[in-house]
Amino acid sequence: MSPYRTAALTIIAMLAFAGNSLLCRLALKHTAIAPLTFTGIRLVAGAIALCCILAWSGRQQQAARSGSWWSAVCLFVYAAAFSLAYVQLTTGTGALLLFASVQVTMFAAGIWSGERVSVQKGLGLLVAMSGLIYLLAPGVSAPPLLSAAWMVASGIAWGVYSLRGRNSLDPLATTAGNFVKSLPFALLAATLGMVGATHARFDTLGLVYAVLSGAVTSGIGYAIWYRALKHLTATAAATVQLSVPVIAAVGGALWIGDDLSLRLAIGSAVVLGGIGISFVKRRAS
Repeated sequence: MSPYRTAALTIIAMLAFAGNSLLCRLALKHTAIAPLTFTGIRLVAGAIALCCILAWSGRQQQAARSGSWWSAVCLFVYAAAFSLAYVQLTTGTGALLLFASVQVTMFAAGIWSGERVSVQKGLGLLVAMSGLIYLLAPGVSAPPLLSAAWMVASGIAWGVYSLRGRNSLDPLATTAGNFVKSLPFALLAATLGMVGATHARFDTLGLVYAVLSGAVTSGIGYAIWYRALKHLTATAAATVQLSVPVIAAVGGALWIGDDLSLRLAIGSAVVLGGIGISFVKRRAS
């Protein structure tokens, strides 16, 4: 694959990842759909889209044989906590907390497993954590603590999910299998969301947002990302994802009316800078 095509696919994938935050925030702010109902529909739509992609490539039977139940639980926790967090969080703040929590979780797992951590990576982790602490510290523009905790939990679940699947020989089939295995939890969540909602009703626009989030920005987005990932180094893949919170924050300001606060700007710069420090290669002497 040419470098230009790889770059184009990577950009599309990052837009899809940011689109998940935008669609969830749009649904929960402007429609009557309940967070857990959004989660259930998103997972069902994602499973259908991924199975269709596998069927198109002649591998329709692989989804049922791939994935694991523990990974499906992690996927469900990620998606459910993600939706619950966006009831109050702005788009950019949520995306920043999510991706920072994912990176910190993966760093911590590496340290726990005995992976050697260079001074540079350790410094980057400390800088990123200080940015998170600054963003979450009590203050006029600090995000709601419960919603922030939900998003951190979502990031931890996604980090564990990523760690479980990092050695997969066929990431697309594994992801499809995990989505399929998450369906019992997804259907239960959708039902509980409808029953527990104060004004439970069928919301067409909310349904559309949930289906788009599951089928397009999750299912197709993941498929595109795995296609690009084959032609990216691990460092490049990790670094390019730092663009997602920025894209989400700008999109939230343009289409949802979220405020771009000074606190979010400073916290974003510190967190993303710290993560960037950890992944930048030092030049050989």
